[in-house]
Amino acid sequence: MQNTDYRALVRSNYRQLSQSIQGFKPRREQNFLVAEIGKVLLGQYDPARRILVAEAGTGIGKSLAYLQACIPWARLNNKTVVISTATLALQEQLVNKDLPLFQPHCQPSFTFALAKGRARYCCRQRLQSLMQGEGQISMFEAAEALSPAQQQQLAGLWRALEAGDWAGDRDSWAEPIADALWQQIQTERHSCQPQLGHRHCPFHLARAELDKVNVIVVNHALLLADLAMGGGIILPEPEQCVYVLDEAHHIAHIAREQGSARLTLRSARRNLEQFNKQLPGLATALKEDGQNAVNRSQQALQQLIPSLSELHKQLQAATRRGELAPDEQGCLRFAAGELPELLSHALTALKDEHKQLAQGLSRLQNQLAEALKQQPGNSTVSGAMAAVSLQQLYADEALGLCELMLKAVGPKQTPPARWLEQGKHDITLCATPLAVGHLLEQWCWSRAAAVVMVSATFTALNDFSYFRRAVGLRADDGSQYLRLNSPFDYPGSRLIIPPLPCEPQDAGFDELLVEEIPRWLEGEQASLVLFSSYRQMNAVAKALRGKGHSLLVQGEAGRQALLELHRMKCDGGQPSVLFGTGSFAEGLDLPGHYLTNLIITKLPFAVPTSPVEEAMAEWISLSGGNPFMQLTVPEASRKLIQACGRLLRTETDRGRIVLLDRRLLTRRYGPALLNALPPFERET
Repeated sequence: MQNTDYRALVRSNYRQLSQSIQGFKPRREQNFLVAEIGKVLLGQYDPARRILVAEAGTGIGKSLAYLQACIPWARLNNKTVVISTATLALQEQLVNKDLPLFQPHCQPSFTFALAKGRARYCCRQRLQSLMQGEGQISMFEAAEALSPAQQQQLAGLWRALEAGDWAGDRDSWAEPIADALWQQIQTERHSCQPQLGHRHCPFHLARAELDKVNVIVVNHALLLADLAMGGGIILPEPEQCVYVLDEAHHIAHIAREQGSARLTLRSARRNLEQFNKQLPGLATALKEDGQNAVNRSQQALQQLIPSLSELHKQLQAATRRGELAPDEQGCLRFAAGELPELLSHALTALKDEHKQLAQGLSRLQNQLAEALKQQPGNSTVSGAMAAVSLQQLYADEALGLCELMLKAVGPKQTPPARWLEQGKHDITLCATPLAVGHLLEQWCWSRAAAVVMVSATFTALNDFSYFRRAVGLRADDGSQYLRLNSPFDYPGSRLIIPPLPCEPQDAGFDELLVEEIPRWLEGEQASLVLFSSYRQMNAVAKALRGKGHSLLVQGEAGRQALLELHRMKCDGGQPSVLFGTGSFAEGLDLPGHYLTNLIITKLPFAVPTSPVEEAMAEWISLSGGNPFMQLTVPEASRKLIQACGRLLRTETDRGRIVLLDRRLLTRRYGPALLNALPPFERET
């Protein structure tokens, strides 16, 4: 491909796009982002490392920028563009608005599709069997009788699927489908395979479409699941992909979740005991040679079930003796990842026993697959496969937990967070990898044809280091970094920090908020007040309502219902006040007259209360660092920028932000947090 061909295509597409949009206004920052993505894709910075991390403020038009830059390059180089997002809202915006807008004006032409996880699709055969009154797992458990309403809904699903009016995915069905009902008809990993006669199932039809399209939209969880399995399982091979990671500041957190594992001891034992009782019934669905696979699984269970029971008893006894001391929430984190000898010894045995079970179940699954090939549509065999598949999923996760708990860690490596959670009747073992950068490097950064990461909030304290460490990038590895300011009129809005008499950690702060907030609501038509906790929000709301204030409080109605009521009040000229917590500080879009007054009650410092956060802070301390300055302050900076970003949503918006936390003026980290914010006019 000649560079001039690519550049000419991008310019031509831009001209066509700009001429088709009524009232189109060129955006300098958007055009600059297109140009920088193009330079990275063409290898002008580093032909062996085509990675760009671009922080682009709200209003730049990130989506259209990366579509304009990435799709022509990918088409010319026979690559697939995979766009991954963190939220369903952005996925819907891409599929329903941005891609259809760009598609008619792009050369080379392209097609696109939305990829969803397997569990979002129904299985045609399972739906048909349930319609005909055949329980899918009847040989293992008694299926509850369907209510008339459920039967009616099933009939509607089947008719729509047969008529081609429904694609078979849960999200596109207008009415809610109860979880218990959906689980009986959803696609199942092992028994719903094309070679077993399921090639016309909605899931496989959707997957087949992915092989034909040039642009695939996914969420971060599905993308990372595919990469964790080596890539090329759900999506194309990484080497064939240009990855666009929108809202990429979530990537490290989701990668940690992807690598996490749990094992609930008592529940796992009872589940396996039930399965062990049902195993002999499999012989009726198999030929004689299948009995060996059943026997092997039974032998593994005879060792595993007592081991789980014994470990549960030992941990309970150690807790009673005070050798293990969970906190008030029943959580006990193992400091520095060091396991007690009792646990490490037991997990070593459990690891081997789960491996034996997984091998036995795999043989059993193969035998059932052969039986299903010979008897397509046999509900007894497919039901058996579904039940065995569930046990395989359990065995794989339990094996992963054992391996992560026992994983040896080198002197300079970060150990996983390891802990147990003690409930009323059960104990759960948990592990989460803390450092996922090396995994992302191995899965994606080193393999992808190109990676473009965009977000409005990558930097913390005006620096990319915090994000870079989290995702395994280095300043000198060839990756490029770019910051583009929002085109919004920040100096036209005010940031006010009142000189308050006390700080958020002081005993009288709740009472101070009850006095201060009404002062900053007076005369305002559209206000949003952000709190650091539900407790504080509800306490202040109760006190203010007692004084006659009308409030819309998060949690008292659904998010969309609250926002709709807020908009109705604003449109009707009535003052409206929204109270919300951290989730209202990200992704809330209230442009124009829907928000002109933003009150932030407290700096968004996260207290490391989860075992993962505690383990991360502990490891930084053990390595000679300062967790507060390296973790807490950078994360607070990112969250504060997000919260302040609620005020201005269009180029013509104006308003004010009131920050009721004087620590911005009195603590040494205050100036750094303030200087990282957009250039509002400041009043202190």
